[in-house]
Amino acid sequence: MKKALAIVMLLVIVVASMSIFVACDKKNGNAANFEVPVGGYDGSEITLRFYHTMGSNLTDVLNRYIESFNVLYPNIHIQHEQVGGYDDVRDKISTELTANNQPNLAYCYPDHVALYNMAKAVVQLDNLIDSKETVTRADGTTESLGLTQEQKDDFIKGYYEEGQQFGDEFMYTMPFSKSTEVLYYNKTFFDENNLTVPQTWDELEAVCRQIKQIDPNSIPLGYDSEANWFITMCEQLQSPYTSADESEHFLFNNQTNKDFVNRIRGWYNDGLVTTQTIYGAYTSGLFTDLTATSRSYMSIGSSAGATHQRPAKGEDGNYPFEVGIATIPQANVNNKKVISQGPSICIFNKSNKQEVVASWLFVKYLTTSVEFQAEFSMASGYVPVLKSVADNPVYSAFLNKADGGNNVAALSAKICMQQQDAYYTSPAFNGSSKARDEVGALLVKCLKGETDIDTAFKEALDECEYFVS
Repeated sequence: MKKALAIVMLLVIVVASMSIFVACDKKNGNAANFEVPVGGYDGSEITLRFYHTMGSNLTDVLNRYIESFNVLYPNIHIQHEQVGGYDDVRDKISTELTANNQPNLAYCYPDHVALYNMAKAVVQLDNLIDSKETVTRADGTTESLGLTQEQKDDFIKGYYEEGQQFGDEFMYTMPFSKSTEVLYYNKTFFDENNLTVPQTWDELEAVCRQIKQIDPNSIPLGYDSEANWFITMCEQLQSPYTSADESEHFLFNNQTNKDFVNRIRGWYNDGLVTTQTIYGAYTSGLFTDLTATSRSYMSIGSSAGATHQRPAKGEDGNYPFEVGIATIPQANVNNKKVISQGPSICIFNKSNKQEVVASWLFVKYLTTSVEFQAEFSMASGYVPVLKSVADNPVYSAFLNKADGGNNVAALSAKICMQQQDAYYTSPAFNGSSKARDEVGALLVKCLKGETDIDTAFKEALDECEYFVS
């Protein structure tokens, strides 16, 4: 908490000290829409710094597409840097903002952008997205600086709308590559015991009790992220969680949420479920370890971690069981909600407008390229942000190989593409990450019986309100 408060204090100082001139809109005081220069990009020499978290396998993909981009725009030079994990990117940028030395573009999560925007540091993209300026490439061809309607419509809706979750309806980020949560299950065990894959939480409870009868030592379900579980239940039940409205951010202390936490606590007390914090590691360990005394037969975790949910091959060279993958259970199958995760990309304000335009051209190139999205997805385990990638011959062949063994990553991606209408994101504001941390901790306390539910909710709310006070 001290680290987070220190970052906030740094950014507050930046508001007064940044040398960039940033206009403000009348609606809420955030940085005004970027003013697109006439003609868009003028062809000048520009060097852009890009912070991300990619490993070598992904930077190899990125470098190939930078070369393709430079065929079109040889004077835009991309210097990219792997900066640890997502929070490391946030911390480095927060420090650099105090010296007006921030990069041009970076991987981001919504709460990072909310933090940067305390310093009015992130470009509002709406005027760039809607720009009618025509840009001439090095080969003499032209493109619209903005997005065509077809390009806008090609984005998976939930991923695209994440960029507008900041309370003012403006667009601050573009989706880069995404993941979600899926239900992994031991298909071999389910088939042998005539078990039905649960589509609702009621069905999940029933299946867990069936599994407990078959294997009394089991913990039928492991759920990796307590925070995701809590927030997703709020979305599925249409119960308040948080709001970007400054008058009242934290709304999760209500009876509907207490009731579902109480229900999950009952499941925990009956030995039906565990979570990452309680187990002490990713619950995929319970799912894949056949020697574990208390093994599980279902696991809810990241779609990007599919290979970690697959057991090691036996001495015969075969997998000991086939992995099945499905959408996570729902409170109401007519109101499906599944969390949207994974990095987006934001552009930072610069005094040289050509740097901003050049950054946008590069972001647009990567996020609207079907070929890049397909190749990056196959290399990373994340899912593409464009619907049309499913029709790409290479990616389509990848999905067609999907199975519960060697090609489990393709199976995970296939399920993610099928549930594209269910994705949601939570409001982003300074303190939204604190709310996430607190509701996750709240759920753990309640499951373990460390405090009563009313007290746990009140303490979580008090921590959130203190954080932003």
